[in-house]
Amino acid sequence: MLTSSSHFAFIGGRLALDFTNELGRSSNFSWDELLDFLLAAKIISAERSAQLLSLPDADPHSAGSLLVKARRLHAAFRAGFAAALRSDVLPRGGVDAINDILRITEGHDELVSEGSKWHIEFVASENTLDWLLAAVARSGAEILVELPAAPLRICSNPGCGLFFYDTSRTHRRRWCSMARCGNRHKVAAFSRRHAAGRSA
Repeated sequence: MLTSSSHFAFIGGRLALDFTNELGRSSNFSWDELLDFLLAAKIISAERSAQLLSLPDADPHSAGSLLVKARRLHAAFRAGFAAALRSDVLPRGGVDAINDILRITEGHDELVSEGSKWHIEFVASENTLDWLLAAVARSGAEILVELPAAPLRICSNPGCGLFFYDTSRTHRRRWCSMARCGNRHKVAAFSRRHAAGRSA
């Protein structure tokens, strides 16, 4: 059973940044963790995630192939975004991993009913699971195309390492979020000033 998606912060501001942040630094996430992210990001429905949950048992080759591609895409984003922030050349292997997923984006949107509600669902022309990663790959590709002008940032907390898309008015945002790292920094700075005031 998939866990509650409430543990996802989604502070990146773009789907590819959230994919990179939420699935960790190691790119060694599990099938369940991938599905949990896709569900929380509304890429798949709860019904579809329930169907896919048993895929590693029903079709281990398909599930394994998609998980490998998702891990490659995740690693490509981590390396590519970090390189971009250092003004380095994008790693060729990372570009290939992104393009591998983008190749399957040929398809069309369809109106689909879900009870009394309607939503638009992308239907890929190829009947593979790669389409599950298509929106993520597209999001990352769009960020990389916007560079160096894209407001891509990494949290100023050296222990954090989360990426975010700075849409603040001044484009001077320093923290992944105030709740996560910004307030911690302010509290630590206040404590240092307070301690220095007492020792003076």
